[in-house]
Amino acid sequence: MNEQELIKYYNKFNEEKRLNTRHGQVEYQTSIKYINIYLEKMNNPSIIDIGAGSGRYSSFLADKGYQVTAVELIKHNVRKIEALKKNIEVFQGNAINLKKFKDDSFDLILLFGPMYHLLTKEEKLKALTEAKRITKPKGIIMVAYCMNDYAIITHGFKDNYIIECLNDNQLDKNFHCLTKENDLYSMVRLEDIDELNKLANLNRIKIIATDGPANYMRSTLNKMDKQTFNIFLEYHFKTCERLDMMGASAHTLDILQKD
Repeated sequence: MNEQELIKYYNKFNEEKRLNTRHGQVEYQTSIKYINIYLEKMNNPSIIDIGAGSGRYSSFLADKGYQVTAVELIKHNVRKIEALKKNIEVFQGNAINLKKFKDDSFDLILLFGPMYHLLTKEEKLKALTEAKRITKPKGIIMVAYCMNDYAIITHGFKDNYIIECLNDNQLDKNFHCLTKENDLYSMVRLEDIDELNKLANLNRIKIIATDGPANYMRSTLNKMDKQTFNIFLEYHFKTCERLDMMGASAHTLDILQKD
């Protein structure tokens, strides 16, 4: 992970604005739906939001009365969470080193941002095993990923960078994105996620196409009237667990359980 470049990027990037767009709302509402499904099965759960960003999910959970701990790398975002003045214990920290937290401490782990930016399999595995370590037995870990083929379709073909990407050796012969040292994002396919889970010895409950086709339809979604958008959300919720929706979704949410 290029930590300094990431800090520069998120000091400028407005994640809150993205989640408030129509396509961002699809991702956000889908994540909230599945968070709520698993929280309803828990009694007085302790929650940690690793890579909490500006605190959108932590804030939602704190408002519902849950005990929330937030870990965020970017100091600018840490201050934003602190400024919310809500019942959120916030720390500046890194997903691959959670030594300040004891083993078996949390019922629900949100790992929504870090896997986007951890560039190597080793870094991703370290974040996943650290999350597992601090999860209570039978606890739930929710992990978000950026998907490879959304990047190929949009950045490569739609935005017409595919020849440049090939000439710069940014893709392998199977059109899998090759992550370089100074990249900000790392893209994965389902087999990459499956390999990480196997190495971490974590069991998948289900995987979700968090935004499905929404990111391909940004302008269309923005033009929809409220009734039509609500029907689109209904369609999305009915299809987001279909495996044939996963690969080309911009993001996936992997829901895991610790033995």
